[in-house]
Amino acid sequence: MTNAQSSIHLETVEYKDEAVTCVGTLVYDSAHPGRLPGVLVCPTFWGADPLARRKATQIARLGYTVFVMDPYGDGKNAETREEATKLMLDLLKDRSVIRRRAAAALKTLRYHRRADGSHLAAVGYCFGGLVALELARDGADLRAVVSFHGVLDNGGAKPPALIKPALLILHGAEDPIVPPAQVAAFMDEMRAAKADWQMVHYGGAVHAFTNPEAADDAFGTVYHEAADKRSWRLMTAHLHEAFTDRG
Repeated sequence: MTNAQSSIHLETVEYKDEAVTCVGTLVYDSAHPGRLPGVLVCPTFWGADPLARRKATQIARLGYTVFVMDPYGDGKNAETREEATKLMLDLLKDRSVIRRRAAAALKTLRYHRRADGSHLAAVGYCFGGLVALELARDGADLRAVVSFHGVLDNGGAKPPALIKPALLILHGAEDPIVPPAQVAAFMDEMRAAKADWQMVHYGGAVHAFTNPEAADDAFGTVYHEAADKRSWRLMTAHLHEAFTDRG
């Protein structure tokens, strides 16, 4: 199928997390007809912003129905780093809220007319990487999870006895936000949970290495073109493998 035959469709979808109204974005490519494997995109701490929709569009072109979740409710996005940090930290106070909100978005994707609800994955970026991993820790019915430069800690919770999805962790080796001790603790958690997991470290890369607009050395968020391209190829292969048994 050529790009000329491709037409990206974006659809605003409201859904509920208990009393909170969330506003997500459903994305698919009309070049790929029918019910497609679904991919939930979990955004960075900025919220469901244009970057999240661009990533979702790129994934949709691979032949998936993609849903960008609304982490903060009411379609709210942060305007400043300080606001983004506060919104994220408020959610991090209770991991059960994060899990519930992500589960509500996943349910919305599962039952959408364009999604094959038996073949689902979650892909997260930065804070969204943590959100995607929380779904896996919570036993969500997912085939695969991909974390791009994601936060890896579990908030001090007891590790789950079993993690079912195949996990791909794509990590900047010099990431100051996710230090080696956090990485080591995560690996121990995955071993204890008997997870099917793999982790790739990108030398010279820090946090947010897939975001072309990231250029803050002091904060530790800088784009890294080679890591961006290499990690994308691994994600593509990981999702393809997870969905290969689709009838």
